[in-house]
Amino acid sequence: MTNAGTVKSVCMDADEIERALTRMAHQILENNHGAKNLALVGIVTRGDLLAKRLQEKIEEIEGTKVPLGKLDISFYRDDFATHLAPEVHSTDILFDLDGKDVVLVDDVLYTGRTIRAALDALMDIGRPSCVQLAVLVDRGHRELPIRADYVGKNVPSASDENVRLFLEEVDDKSEVEILAIEPGMRAGSAPLGGE
Repeated sequence: MTNAGTVKSVCMDADEIERALTRMAHQILENNHGAKNLALVGIVTRGDLLAKRLQEKIEEIEGTKVPLGKLDISFYRDDFATHLAPEVHSTDILFDLDGKDVVLVDDVLYTGRTIRAALDALMDIGRPSCVQLAVLVDRGHRELPIRADYVGKNVPSASDENVRLFLEEVDDKSEVEILAIEPGMRAGSAPLGGE
């Protein structure tokens, strides 16, 4: 059990995550006709780690290291005012976004509100040629008209469940878990360190 609820099932293990990322890297390259104008931007705290893994896989496949950035959306969230002490990270995009084909990377797509905030943040930084969305897990329950271009796995879930990605780099394990949400808690990303 974690502070977010009781684990109901593990829907992706470390090997399944790696296979999904390999497939997504191939799809990204195919849809963009290679890596020539491509850039990856991961949403912190786990989207940036997934973006790094995708960058490595694209380099293995294509022989090209695409630009990689990470995006903190803390101050762009529509629930910012309700979080008295938001966890603020850094945005590191050290390349020009203008004219790039940007693949925005996140861990779990749920309501779409995180992606809306990320699009606002991206547009404040530059004007990409296009923005595509890659997510490891799409769990449904959209509240905004947002869809992913690249999905590792669709995981249907109930509104009283949480779907969380844990990664070896920060959690000492790599898997996607479905958890029962405890009363008084809300769905959301796993805190760094997993607990």
